[in-house]
Amino acid sequence: MRKQIWGDEMQQLDFNQRPILVFWETTRACLLACKHCRAEAEPDAAPGELSAEEGLAFVRSLVKFGRPYPVLILTGGDVLMRPDVFDLVVEARSLGIPVGLAPSVTPRLSAQSIQRMTDLGVKIASISLDGATPMTHEGVRGVAHHFADTLDALKLMVSSGINVQVNTAVMADNVRELPGVVRLLKDIGVRIWEVFFLVPVGRGKQDQSLSPSEAESVAHFLYDASGYGLTVRTVEGPFFRRVAQWRTEAGMVPGTDPQLVTETFHLDSLYGKLTGQMQEILGTPGLPQAQTTGTRDGKGIIFVAQDGTVYPAGFLPIPLGNIRNQQLADIYRDDPLLQSIRSAQFSGRCGTCEFRDICGGSRARAYAVSGDPLGEDPACVYAGAIAVS
Repeated sequence: MRKQIWGDEMQQLDFNQRPILVFWETTRACLLACKHCRAEAEPDAAPGELSAEEGLAFVRSLVKFGRPYPVLILTGGDVLMRPDVFDLVVEARSLGIPVGLAPSVTPRLSAQSIQRMTDLGVKIASISLDGATPMTHEGVRGVAHHFADTLDALKLMVSSGINVQVNTAVMADNVRELPGVVRLLKDIGVRIWEVFFLVPVGRGKQDQSLSPSEAESVAHFLYDASGYGLTVRTVEGPFFRRVAQWRTEAGMVPGTDPQLVTETFHLDSLYGKLTGQMQEILGTPGLPQAQTTGTRDGKGIIFVAQDGTVYPAGFLPIPLGNIRNQQLADIYRDDPLLQSIRSAQFSGRCGTCEFRDICGGSRARAYAVSGDPLGEDPACVYAGAIAVS
């Protein structure tokens, strides 16, 4: 959703002045009951949701960031549960604000709604695929037949010309199916894959998180997966950028012998199993397309909840203000916590790490585990022990 979609100018943003992405949780209403849901969504809208008028006013306020305007990502819950969602898109596009949608796969994601997105100039749409088999994906999503419906929706969106991003939450239950997910994305023609490393908030407190060594192995696997025509990036897994830099500096591009990578970077057996399986399925990869822009919670990213409360990110539940009585641009630029996050004023290993700018650790996970949003990320294994010459 960065350079290949929004243009080179987005790569040159001063993150102290404006974010790349503004996520707006337009509603918490959703017909699904996903077991890792941050919003703990319910079938009906939650009290206090921004009204149609307030929503339009909020969209208009984004021009105060100045050009290039941040990308507005309309999410939920299920964004299609909000009756005025396309009015919001029309308003944003009339102002020159790029828009992306993150709908749920339900009957509301129909051929008609997808065509409406295309007609209105929606730049990108993202939907979730959390396994390579019906049992795994539907175990996460909580709806029978949802796997087939998701694949059908992806195919329809790709054929409609929408830039489609697939979001996958990696967890203990599905980590061994990641190579199969890559194959599905390749077969369908999806070009962007965003992988979310769980943070114990909302329903995600039913902990399915990977161990630090497993997370490291998955990060190396994702670097290899980016050699199959996928732009790969991560959410709450910024250590992926460190891994991508290491692998590039070492010349260990996708296709390097997995055993050599394992030995060089002291990985556990999960890496070899995942990458070996992927190479068996898809053959030799090409050049990597790992997305390494140094954003993190509160740096290049900001989140607005359904009631207007502003947070550094959707998984970092520290309220910073409310757009009902403050401008988002002022909150983003002036909040002391966000300023500390952007200047990498961290403690623990993250505070001394040479990768604290391009990575900086998951601020959401640090807060969830220790109560300190500037603490170290417990999912990261790195302690300065590996030097790549």
